[in-house]
Amino acid sequence: MDMITEASHVARHEASRALSAAQAGAAGEREAHSGGEFLTFRLGAEEYGIDILRVQEIRSYEPPTRIANAPSFLKGVVNLRGVIVPIVDLRLKLGCDSAEYNGFTVVIVLNVRGRVVGAVVDSVSDVLELGKEHIRPAPELSSSIDADYITGIGTVKNGDGEKASERMLILMDIESLMSSADMGLMGNG
Repeated sequence: MDMITEASHVARHEASRALSAAQAGAAGEREAHSGGEFLTFRLGAEEYGIDILRVQEIRSYEPPTRIANAPSFLKGVVNLRGVIVPIVDLRLKLGCDSAEYNGFTVVIVLNVRGRVVGAVVDSVSDVLELGKEHIRPAPELSSSIDADYITGIGTVKNGDGEKASERMLILMDIESLMSSADMGLMGNG
């Protein structure tokens, strides 16, 4: 009888955890639509934005220690003040044409669900505050394109008057991306 009670308790706990995770994902999506501060960075020709609250620090790129049999986008690990940090090259993960390492290449150190993870990007632009009026929902794309981690499209105005232009910023749910099963960075516990 105790095993049945224990199994029932575990099942309720797992269902509650799954609901909390779904609500957190929905909250992240609402957060992107309601605006906030975003760290902007470049991957190839595109500019992306992530919630500034997920960013721990920005570091220059240093070659990590490679891990055998790791996927190509997992470049390896670095020791960051006593913490072993996995380094993910977002350019490779998101299918950019090239991934050159130069003086502008940086690692954005993120805190995702209590775990420290590094994300390699081409360059960091700045921190922008976007109001909800500057954020549009993510476009509906075919099922062959993975847009699950895009929470919206931000528009940023450059300049004033007739010469003003707008640039688009792809807003990304970095927590969902880094904790997805195919990344293999977060445990099941």
